Amino acid sequence: MDKVRIDKWLWAARFFKTRSLAKHAIEGGKVHCDGQRIKASKEIVINTLLSIRQGWDAKEVKVISLSDQRRGAPEAALLYEETAESIEKRKDNEEQRKLLKSASGLQTEGRPTKKQRRQIHRFKDLMDD
Repeated sequence: MDKVRIDKWLWAARFFKTRSLAKHAIEGGKVHCDGQRIKASKEIVINTLLSIRQGWDAKEVKVISLSDQRRGAPEAALLYEETAESIEKRKDNEEQRKLLKSASGLQTEGRPTKKQRRQIHRFKDLMDD
């Protein structure tokens, strides 16, 4: 196998749960091949550099092997290699998000208990009067 469709490869490499999700990500501009937007039918070869955006993270991976069949996660990880710059950038972004979250005071201890909910309701009732 010397060429494979990019949507099949992304699915086989376990970046997306379904080929349909991979296709929508490609069409939405979340996946770039060698720095350019592509179509889902684009055939990739070994040593292709892909830029994949998933949620908050962006990964740059180099295609090491080709497959159009989905297998287990350990085998899927052998299909690509993430660049060192990409790993470093993701770690930095994760630390910044954690710092921003803690600085903004959005950190909570989870859902309120029954007692705390009653206190909230009493407070709201007082404010409405």
